[in-house]
Amino acid sequence: MLFLIYYVVAITILILHFAGVLESRNLEWLVLVEAATVFPAVIYLPL
Repeated sequence: MLFLIYYVVAITILILHFAGVLESRNLEWLVLVEAATVFPAVIYLPL
């Protein structure tokens, strides 16, 4: 269930990023937070 919530939030952040909404509201740091949280999961997923 938490994975589903995470993916919905991540997809929403990406859509808002490409639509330019995050930049206009100075929330571009959300993309960096998302990237930082995805990075460890990608490394440890195959284990």
